[in-house]
Amino acid sequence: MKTKVGFVLRLFALAGVLLAITVFASAQGGGGQARGPQAPPPPFSPTASDTEKTKDGDLKITPVNHAGVMFQLGNGTLYVDPVGNYSQLPKADVILITDIHGDHMAPDAVKTLEKAGTLVIAPPEVVKTVTEAKPLANGANEIIKLGGKNVKIEAVASYNLQRGPAAGQFYHTKGRGDGFILNVGGKRVYLAGDTECTPEMKALKNIDIAFLPMNLPFTMTPQEAADCVKVFKPKVVYPYHYRDNDPATEPQQFADALKGEKGIEVRMRNWY
Repeated sequence: MKTKVGFVLRLFALAGVLLAITVFASAQGGGGQARGPQAPPPPFSPTASDTEKTKDGDLKITPVNHAGVMFQLGNGTLYVDPVGNYSQLPKADVILITDIHGDHMAPDAVKTLEKAGTLVIAPPEVVKTVTEAKPLANGANEIIKLGGKNVKIEAVASYNLQRGPAAGQFYHTKGRGDGFILNVGGKRVYLAGDTECTPEMKALKNIDIAFLPMNLPFTMTPQEAADCVKVFKPKVVYPYHYRDNDPATEPQQFADALKGEKGIEVRMRNWY
């Protein structure tokens, strides 16, 4: 009898140990299980902005995070690729989304920024998820109002030429994502999105301000991005979208690669 009781007690003890291990693993997200509810990220509250003079007034440019940028003209506010907690930033008149990946497309952030009359513009693939968005395919353009002024939006193809998860595949296929050119009061502002140095980028003309990505394996190295800048020669260039490698060194590598290039200003800003 004592032997049976001892056996049963050992079984209960073993079951308790297994239960404890299961609970611990679940709490740690082990075994591929999703963790429980996480605290929301803190809201963005950027303070550093740049101001560009245009024929339609001052254009305020505010880096927010990663690929997210806020533009303000008069009382109008336009965002590109808002992702994260934008709850403390001004509501949007216009939102542009470049691609379907989660570091560019975030329906929750769009909902946070929307108000009555907000216009969302995105590639057709994004519209499948952000259904309120107006599709704008590569090569097309749209005239919008921002701060009471006309702003022309041009969609530029953004895609991979050589990089992908496997042979014959690309992280970003041609036709899926948009880069955008904003034509604001005589200034042309180019946001490249997820792309390598494509023929379309090299063919750009009269770009006053450019935002270029540099993260492997998905887009370009700092040297590749710099080499592309040397071709289309924007007057000002912001390195952005470099979180996936070394954000402490890659912008400087990019700036170093452009030293000696006349007429090109590199603006290093805090994106992370």
